[in-house]
Amino acid sequence: MVCLPRERACREFEDEDLLNIGRSVLEMEAREITRASHRLGKELVEAARLIQGCRGRLVVVGMGKSGLIGRKIAATLASLGTPSFFLHAAEGAHGDLGMVCREDIGLFISHSGKTQELLKLLPFFSRLGAPIIAISGDSLSPLAKNADIYLNSGIEREADPLNLAPTSSTTVQLAIGDALAGMVTEMKNLQREDFALFHPAGSLGKMLLLRVQDLMGKGEHLPVVRKDATVGKALFEITSKGYGATVVVDAKGDLAGIFTDGDLRRLMEKDGCTCMEEKIEHVMTRSPKVIEARKLAAEAVRIMEQNEISVLIVIEGNQPAGIIHLHELLKAGVA
Repeated sequence: MVCLPRERACREFEDEDLLNIGRSVLEMEAREITRASHRLGKELVEAARLIQGCRGRLVVVGMGKSGLIGRKIAATLASLGTPSFFLHAAEGAHGDLGMVCREDIGLFISHSGKTQELLKLLPFFSRLGAPIIAISGDSLSPLAKNADIYLNSGIEREADPLNLAPTSSTTVQLAIGDALAGMVTEMKNLQREDFALFHPAGSLGKMLLLRVQDLMGKGEHLPVVRKDATVGKALFEITSKGYGATVVVDAKGDLAGIFTDGDLRRLMEKDGCTCMEEKIEHVMTRSPKVIEARKLAAEAVRIMEQNEISVLIVIEGNQPAGIIHLHELLKAGVA
């Protein structure tokens, strides 16, 4: 850890002055991205088409701060369906080049374009016949001159007050990587469902992949009574199955209604314990809210929230196939 000399005291700032410094950094980096968007043209299109048509993987190569940006670009592209991985330039020269194949494409990132560790890898890619896309801030650098496609990430100045730390330069590099990812995604015609396949453990993956049939209670776990059953019988189903409700069916097994613990409380407040002998068809809720088993679990959440209920009957045709509770959706991370 490097410390400043003790005699150098920290500067004091008013809140407004400090906020202006932060805003200045953001505005400076935004201007550099805008400059890049106006500067880049046909070469950006060529790079995106090359990546979209790649039959291998995109190998993102970098070091230092540019390497950290490279990791993010590789991760973004991979999450959008473009096979990609990051190759640390120094490690590449010590065996990791064995991961690179002939059908791969190299995306080399270096602000100066003169990083020796990157330059040493260029001949290997050339021998394989793997094309190279370079993101660099110097169009006259060895990296820019030896690349098949050069993307200029040049800046007027870094955003830090000393104009030394990689700030604007790395922001522009990342923005160019995001631009490539966006262009390739459009060409691949990637849909939200495709994205979810690459993120099965994420919230979006759960929203787009989990279906009601994956979470519903069915078979012996489905609380169900005939409509000629008593309230007492319905109470047993409610308490033994743990859904806070029971499905009610007719003699054919078709859905007739639903009876919930809320219905039971209201009935007992009105009639007391004598209600236990009453027929369930006289006190059940007719035309309950339902959902098909193949529907997305997220749709079940929407119906529950819209109708302020916590349980849905799952149907196949006119007959109940299962039941699903809001707690199960919450537990699965859908709600």
